[in-house]
Amino acid sequence: MIELLIYTLFLILAFGFFTYSVSKVLKVLKLGKPEDRWNNFGIRIKNTIKIALLQSKIMRQKFAGFLHVSIFWGFCVLLLVVIEGLIEGYKENFSFAFIGKPYSLITITQDLFGLLVLIVALFSLGRRFIGTPKRLRVEKSSRLDAALVLILISLVMVSMFGMNIEKELLGTLRGARPVTKFLASFFNTGSGSETVFKVFWWLHNILVLGFLNYLPYSKHFHVLSSIPNTFLSNFGIDKKNTIKPLNFEDETIEQYGAKDITDITWKQILDGYTCTECGRCTQACPANFTGKILNPKKIVTDVRKRAKELSQIKSNDIKDGKALVPNFITPEELWSCTTCAACVEECPVMIDHLTTIIDLRRNLAMMESEFPKEVATVFKNLENNESPWAFGSETRNEWIVEFENESPEHTLVKLSETGNANSVDIVFWVGCAGAFDKRYRNVTKSIAKILSKAKIKFGVLGSEEKCNGDTARRLGNEFLAQQFITANIETFKRYGIKKILTACPHCFHSLKNEYPQFGIELEVYHHSEYILELINTGKITLDKDKTEKITYHDSCYLGRYNNIYNAPRYILKNLPATTLIEMNRNRDKGFCCGAGGGRMFMEETIGKRVNLERTEEAISTGSDTICSACPFCMTMLTDGVKALEKTESVKVKDIAEVVAESLS
Repeated sequence: MIELLIYTLFLILAFGFFTYSVSKVLKVLKLGKPEDRWNNFGIRIKNTIKIALLQSKIMRQKFAGFLHVSIFWGFCVLLLVVIEGLIEGYKENFSFAFIGKPYSLITITQDLFGLLVLIVALFSLGRRFIGTPKRLRVEKSSRLDAALVLILISLVMVSMFGMNIEKELLGTLRGARPVTKFLASFFNTGSGSETVFKVFWWLHNILVLGFLNYLPYSKHFHVLSSIPNTFLSNFGIDKKNTIKPLNFEDETIEQYGAKDITDITWKQILDGYTCTECGRCTQACPANFTGKILNPKKIVTDVRKRAKELSQIKSNDIKDGKALVPNFITPEELWSCTTCAACVEECPVMIDHLTTIIDLRRNLAMMESEFPKEVATVFKNLENNESPWAFGSETRNEWIVEFENESPEHTLVKLSETGNANSVDIVFWVGCAGAFDKRYRNVTKSIAKILSKAKIKFGVLGSEEKCNGDTARRLGNEFLAQQFITANIETFKRYGIKKILTACPHCFHSLKNEYPQFGIELEVYHHSEYILELINTGKITLDKDKTEKITYHDSCYLGRYNNIYNAPRYILKNLPATTLIEMNRNRDKGFCCGAGGGRMFMEETIGKRVNLERTEEAISTGSDTICSACPFCMTMLTDGVKALEKTESVKVKDIAEVVAESLS
């Protein structure tokens, strides 16, 4: 009776303290701004099953993924053992054996997973101190935290086997348990001890509930929060990596962007609590890889640290003279980001680093006016010239004049002359780079040549085009970006434009995925998709005699942002006498060129240049040509080839140029 009272008190204290600890975390989440994350229930359930339960993103790294999946599924399978152990405190020798034959299948699985979890936990523990991967080399406190968790997991497994071995020796074990029976064979059957069993039983329950109560104070809180965080993510609901607009007409808003925890949403704070510091985001980050100060993992964990700190302040106004920026996260970290979304792609628990980085940039750009001098120049050019470049809008027509002179027989139509888009098959959105960058003008003319060859009647806006707003938006100047978005939408509506072709993935993503936020739906094609369709329908044919080895570089905004990986590759595979050689980092694991997020217009003064890292990888394939499908990527790769003095042996071309050269 006394033991029963002690056990009951133990359970009340354990679950009571756990409830208290979780309530403290929920209180911290309330520091953030409200946000509805309960829509599209079906999609959220599907994501939870695929990503959280089936661990699909964990397996992007096979070996580490196997270790984690083993422990995760081990705990899922062994949950029944935990429940049985807790109930045994009130009903001696309780088990779920009453369900019949399926129970033996369950116990066999439990036994095998118990052994697997023990082996994996011990191996992972050693891996934290010997032969530790770079991404897991964290500060001492985090390493000790991870070690403690792995030790607890190991002890939970040992105590479970201890209980079951004693039951086997006492003759009270239910179900088929091959591992337990094998271990018990080293002892004399019938030599079991109720006292030893009780010791293991108490130890097991204390360890399980102790582990549970430790989690809210550990970076391993993700054991509890990863499934909810996955369910609450907007993956598959919002378009990937889109930025939510700000409402500048709401006069009650005093803060644009995020300076502190109270300026971000509760979900972004939950991201901070869900981070297990696995380092996959850091490993994939091009800025961090090349020696920059940015560490995506630190951005997220700093959110957690600051949130915890603020939650402990008793004052109602929760002000302590500090802020998330610059006291935890520096502006230098934020401006190092290329917005390539590799961190988001790699995170196995669906943390959105990018939204937080952009929110923090917004505060710096619009509230603090604190940005690199190159960014100030970009903003000035955008305000004066309607593009990031220092060229007037009339310059946008120069490529048209050049093309008409070079190709008298063409299907180009100036919309300013027709007054509407009804007479054309598609409108060619050239973009700032396509109009102003002299090197990329050749790509623009190549696309025009391909369309003319296919007898596709295409319209152009010429000087009526304005920057799509992406550069300003990613640099945090949402106000300036919305000015361009609004102006362009007015132009689209005036001409009745609904179908657009563009060669720039940044324009493509903005027009296709972000313009709908402002009240217009457009049918937008990237030129790689459109050209492939022309090939597949026989509207153009390719004839190339020259043998050529080509490697293809994935644009982040085309690939990770919009999942377009195959179209450019299928085009290259359609080229006779051409061999496509993949770089080690390709498709959704591709390495950024370094130009996104406004970095195209900023100097790199720390570490290795991102474009050099990528160019070296491309050259190492032994290819004659590095092929891209983005003006920013082309610029960065071309500069990389020049810097490495390889211009004589390696060419950089856009997919459209390769096709235009091969037209039969």
